[in-house]
Amino acid sequence: MAEVQKSRVLHLNDILQFQPGAVVSRTLINQKAGTITLFAFAKDEELSEHTAPFDASAHLLEGEMEVTISGNRYRLKTGDLIIMPANQPHALRAITSSKMLLVMIRS
Repeated sequence: MAEVQKSRVLHLNDILQFQPGAVVSRTLINQKAGTITLFAFAKDEELSEHTAPFDASAHLLEGEMEVTISGNRYRLKTGDLIIMPANQPHALRAITSSKMLLVMIRS
């Protein structure tokens, strides 16, 4: 049985700090039905093209990023959200230092 999360307020922009030359992440929720993960990308850092068997959304909390999905490029700015469909190749690159919240639904 999964551990029950206690209610609390999270200040997402304070949880992770930028690290030069790196992408850092912290999983906030990891359940059978899905995950919520916070990322901090240093400028010009990226997640190379990959696929996932589940739909996911990326919500840009800070900065500017380029997201490529099945060869189509999208430029996200603070506050934007993009849906990344299951089984479609996608990649992310930070144009500026950026923070992103990734929600993946497994069922």
